[in-house]
Amino acid sequence: MSEGSGDDRPDTRFVTGGRRKSLTGPAVNPPVWRASTVLYDSYAELKGAKGSNEDGTFFYGRRGMPTQWALAEALTELEPGAAGTMLFPSGVAAIACALLAVLKPGDVLLVTDNSYDPTRSYADAFLKRMGVETRYFDPMIGSGIAELICDRTKAIMLESPGSLTFEVQDVPAICAAANERGVVTLLDNTWAASHFFKGIEKGCDITILAGTKYIVGHSDVMLGTVSATPKYWKRLRSTAQQLGQTISPDDAYLALRGLRTMGVRLERHERSALEIAHWLKDQPQVVRVLHPAFEDCPGHEIWKRDFTGSAGLFSIELTPGGDDAAIAALIDELRLYGLGYSWGGYESLALPVDPRTARSATAWEGRGPLIRLNIGLEDTGDLIADLAAGLERYEKAACRR
Repeated sequence: MSEGSGDDRPDTRFVTGGRRKSLTGPAVNPPVWRASTVLYDSYAELKGAKGSNEDGTFFYGRRGMPTQWALAEALTELEPGAAGTMLFPSGVAAIACALLAVLKPGDVLLVTDNSYDPTRSYADAFLKRMGVETRYFDPMIGSGIAELICDRTKAIMLESPGSLTFEVQDVPAICAAANERGVVTLLDNTWAASHFFKGIEKGCDITILAGTKYIVGHSDVMLGTVSATPKYWKRLRSTAQQLGQTISPDDAYLALRGLRTMGVRLERHERSALEIAHWLKDQPQVVRVLHPAFEDCPGHEIWKRDFTGSAGLFSIELTPGGDDAAIAALIDELRLYGLGYSWGGYESLALPVDPRTARSATAWEGRGPLIRLNIGLEDTGDLIADLAAGLERYEKAACRR
């Protein structure tokens, strides 16, 4: 097999990425290289390896082996303009290291107010202890972010769409304003999986994925990834290595296996989620559907302009009046929707969420309970029937109050 072309489309890159013969040998998939110590034939060879710090150079297991290098290379290809990708044992570890790579005591960090809760927790606790001040901003601020940038502002953390309320940010406008002031931009791009939205191509300096979700796709591996432009690549790499961040070759192998089918899975997730979301929009127990592909979702026009598709994750706001008992009536007897954190796996999930507990710059104006749905790969007719029964239980329980 010849090496892939930079002009290949994403679905082809999912299949061919990281499959150079120097990494995989004659096999279709790279073997699982389990190793810590690397042995050298001579003192001169040892010195030469120590002086090089690139994937592909054997040094020590913590810096990776061909299995990890193949995954990192494949993921770098998904973000045009990236110089490289570092791998982490979780999405939160990836976020933490990326921020540490660009911040120091005394800096100001701007964070979108609809950010992933662990991002907010990390900023408000760990970064605060190290002397970094975090300020939150309206996710719909767009180019208005320029007014919030001060002399101490060093980084802006974006997430588009937000993982609970799904506002789509004007990432290119925010990045343009940041670039004028020399402020680094970081994007949690997990929802789009670096497929429906190319963060670095749109102006971001660093993109972050919780690879646990769509890359792995099977709810059995924890993984985080960070891709960076040439300007920030060496800083990111050295920070990750100084912190001893690495992933196991077995996890890298499973992530590569998941990546090969991500294109077809995302196509199914998208199609099924849209079908179910449109059905939900007509249900009397549903006040609104928060899905970027819907015109009434904040930032829909930006999504339409910048994204090439939509994922399988969205939220629904139920009619007001439902208490915990009514929510439990809906959730507890669902057959096909599991109750649990994470998303992006092949199985459907339904999770009650409360955005009011994770806002400081903006207020969540919803009045009814919010349920976040991960639409998996099950038959949509079965998924709709399960939700229909659950919504009826919710309505009856809410009326008994």
